[in-house]
Order: sequence, then C-alpha cells, then structure tokens
Amino acid sequence: MTNRSRRIPVDHIIGYITSMMLTLIAAWTALSSDLPVMWIIIGILLLAVIQAAIQLFLFMHLTERGAGRTPWNMIFHGTVVFAIIVAGSLFTMSFGFTHEHDDNSGNGQGNEEHMEQQEN
Repeated sequence: MTNRSRRIPVDHIIGYITSMMLTLIAAWTALSSDLPVMWIIIGILLLAVIQAAIQLFLFMHLTERGAGRTPWNMIFHGTVVFAIIVAGSLFTMSFGFTHEHDDNSGNGQGNEEHMEQQEN
C-alpha cells in the first residue's frame, strides 16, 4: 500500500478563484460598462478563451504525463461537441422563435380582426 500524503489541491483552488473572477468581470462588462457593444463582445470572447485555457490546464490536467501522451482524441471530440453546441445556439438565437405567431387558438379570427378587438 502506498503512503500518500494528503495535500491541498492548490491548482484547483487557484483555477476556481480565477474562473470566478473572470466570470464576474464578464458579467460586469455585459451589464454595467459603458463600452460600445463591439468592445463588450470582444472582451467577453477574450475572457472566455482565457477561462477555457485555465479549465484545460488546471482542471483537465492537460500538462500532466500519466499513462501516456496528451489525449488528443478526447480534446478533438470535445472541440467538435463544443462547435456543434455553439453553432446550434447561434442558429437558434438567429433564426429561431420570432413571436410572430397567431395567438387566436383556432377561433377563426384573422390577425387584423384580433388587433381591432384589442384596441376596443
């Protein structure tokens, strides 16, 4: 039986605190800053890339040498899943539900008649 000494996972604590700070900075940038929209988007994307790197190196143990080499196949498949989720989210937000539907619940009234009833 190996004698392992318990130690505090300093890397995980530093990564967690750094990730939380980056998240709070991104939220403040989106909600309270007076920057132009383009600079807000660029800033949030930059913070997201930094946070992804922190996740890979501190939590996913990308730099550790264990039973072999870096698991590039898992990194590739994770990137593919990430790209599919982002592309699907952007597609849904761009071309999804538009609120231009008929709320008459099948009572036979057209949109113009419905609008006239709401005005009266």
